[in-house]
Amino acid sequence: ADNAQAAAQWILERRTPKWLIGWRRSGRGSDSRTMLPALLPRAGVGDSFFLFTGLRRADLAACLLANLTSFAGDFVVRQKAGGPNLSFFVMSQIAVIPPDAYSLPAPWSPAETVQQWLLSRILELIYTSWDLQAFAQACGFDGPPFIWDESRRFQVRCELDAAFFHLYGLKRTNVAYVMDTFDKVAGNDMRTHGIYRTKDEILARFDAMATNLGAGL
Repeated sequence: ADNAQAAAQWILERRTPKWLIGWRRSGRGSDSRTMLPALLPRAGVGDSFFLFTGLRRADLAACLLANLTSFAGDFVVRQKAGGPNLSFFVMSQIAVIPPDAYSLPAPWSPAETVQQWLLSRILELIYTSWDLQAFAQACGFDGPPFIWDESRRFQVRCELDAAFFHLYGLKRTNVAYVMDTFDKVAGNDMRTHGIYRTKDEILARFDAMATNLGAGL
């Protein structure tokens, strides 16, 4: 029995990742987003949370997570979701940014690749606990977890959202339209800030990136 347990532990440590990425199977009417993905340390999950399989590279997994978490990615998911149930069949039809695109120079910052530009920001958002140290190290980051700063996190999220709107090839008018479809996000912003702050900030970031594109920076 002891040998069997030791063999099982050996296989677990060497053949399975120390992190998992998945999404909540069923949405709720009160949710402001349709797609609710998450990164978690290796653990057992129930059937209300589906896992992506075959994700070997942590850096690309992080980019996929950011893609699906973005407003652009969530809008794409809405076009395929016929109800609250996001099954494997539905998810297999979602148009995401292909992995090869992340190795190209970032159009708004060509001194670094898209992946490099994204990854530094993604890790700042998700690596806020020692529980995810193995994932951060697999992404090439060996520092301590980032401090949770809500104001800073909002700015970083808006940067990532603007970047994914560019990666999907949307124009400014398209971005404004997509953001206007997120009624609950807009409502929360209006109650708290008196303006649709999330949309305004994303458009400002989108415009700044577009300026860099036009200047060839």
